[in-house]
Amino acid sequence: MGGRGSGNRWHHSGRSTTDDFRSIDVRRWARMGMLRPGYCGGWQWSRNGEVVASIRMRAERDRVILTYRHRSGDSDWKDEEYPVLISRTPCRLGGSRPWFLCPARGCRRRVALLYGGAIFACRRCHQLAYASSREDAGDRASRRADRIRARLGWEPGILNEDGSKPKWMRWRTFDRLTQQHERLVNQSLWAIGAKFGFLGRLRG
Repeated sequence: MGGRGSGNRWHHSGRSTTDDFRSIDVRRWARMGMLRPGYCGGWQWSRNGEVVASIRMRAERDRVILTYRHRSGDSDWKDEEYPVLISRTPCRLGGSRPWFLCPARGCRRRVALLYGGAIFACRRCHQLAYASSREDAGDRASRRADRIRARLGWEPGILNEDGSKPKWMRWRTFDRLTQQHERLVNQSLWAIGAKFGFLGRLRG
């Protein structure tokens, strides 16, 4: 999937937000024990239950080595292997928190996430905006409502039917979340109606 180059020159037409790029998260790798020196394994990305991309990695002291293949368009596949340094900062309650140091030339920014193009690099080097920065009020309300639906174990999508209370959840928590969900759904639908002129036609 997806060499290396000057980070600030990279730009991928039509792929301008963080949601458009596959990412690796140093916090998740740490929780899974993948940063332990000597660890060797793989990482995969799936869509609809099917693997769409993968990389190999091995952990050494204060760094991980990424190995993968990538290509752009119809060009030949290119093999990549390079280190990503790990930095650690102390936590207030003990222990330390790991960070990736962006491997793009001239960067070395300390980040939790790296995004994969030809090289895994930070958001700024790939010139990516956060997906939420492109949202309007309706999109934000819909996204927050879907976050609640995920917490409740309901099918995603505000136009789908509501589900039932999870067995382990207290009724007070469930009532609070469902009220928040209903308010966000109403906000989203109102914004959609305003955007496409439905409200004006209804009032007329």
